[in-house]
Amino acid sequence: MVLGKVKSLTISFDCLNDSNVPVYSSGDTVSGRVNLEVTGEIRVKSLKIHARGHAKVRWTESRNAGSNTAYTQNYTEEVEYFNHKDILIGHERDDDNSEEGFNTIHSGRHEYAFSFELPQTPLATSFEGRHGSVRYWVKAELHRPWLLPVKLKKEFTVFEHIDINTPSLLSPQAGTKEKTLCCWFCTSGPISLSAKIERKGYTPGESIQIFAEIENCSSRMVVPKAAIYQTQAFYAKGKMKEVKQLVANLRGESLSSGKTDTWNGKLLKIPPVSPSILDCSIIRVEYSLMVYVDIPGAMDLFLNLPLVIGTIPLHPFGSRTSSVSSQCSMNMNWLGLSLRERPED
Repeated sequence: MVLGKVKSLTISFDCLNDSNVPVYSSGDTVSGRVNLEVTGEIRVKSLKIHARGHAKVRWTESRNAGSNTAYTQNYTEEVEYFNHKDILIGHERDDDNSEEGFNTIHSGRHEYAFSFELPQTPLATSFEGRHGSVRYWVKAELHRPWLLPVKLKKEFTVFEHIDINTPSLLSPQAGTKEKTLCCWFCTSGPISLSAKIERKGYTPGESIQIFAEIENCSSRMVVPKAAIYQTQAFYAKGKMKEVKQLVANLRGESLSSGKTDTWNGKLLKIPPVSPSILDCSIIRVEYSLMVYVDIPGAMDLFLNLPLVIGTIPLHPFGSRTSSVSSQCSMNMNWLGLSLRERPED
């Protein structure tokens, strides 16, 4: 008798947002189907699923051990959020190759439903960073007698929602600084900068209105600028690795000596970026708005205003007009990777 073959093994999720991406939050039920297509009759020991969510960091540093000897120090850390296993066909033991240990699957397409609940406790938002990641996935494993198992893993997205409609994130952010330039025995007048934004919390796609006043009493030509920065911090073995990168920026008009410039709500748009991650013990993602004066030949004068990038946008009238998943759908480009479905090695 010639046994049939596995033509395809796929995973599909029931919950998809407007961008056809599976999106969940803590406490949600993740459900879907393992789809199996076979040509001819096959014998199966088991069909299992394994779902897992975890944050992981990893980086290496070169160390000097003396006497011209160097070595590499590895820094790794992991936090597990959940680990769920279930059997859709068959039994736990895969070493049973007896005839009574087999299940027969007939030619055609077959669907096997799965379902599990995410923990009620806060989960970290899905993230791909320079030295770490937060990932959630479901893996299907098809075990057959005398053959290597067929495995497939598919990732899904988790949002740990940040609602910017909270008093702390709706509070204005402001600051003032001044700098006096010295050149040998001469001292020029000060350069002063004051800046304000309406709130601390924003969502991707919004524009930040910047109110600022720049006064140049120095003898140099200066340029006022603004930029949004993302800071990724990774923690392992008592050490921290930090990565800072530019997200968006703008440039004002050059100011000659004695001139003043006023920004009355100059707009800086937030591109698709990942939300802030504030509650993970090994990965932290923070944002800031830097309003600064570029001074040739001297240190810049700058103000740092903290930002929180949230997932639930501003509701001026205090009511939510759409579901959380649809609110998030417009911002899914921040993931930085396509959710993957691939055979397991």
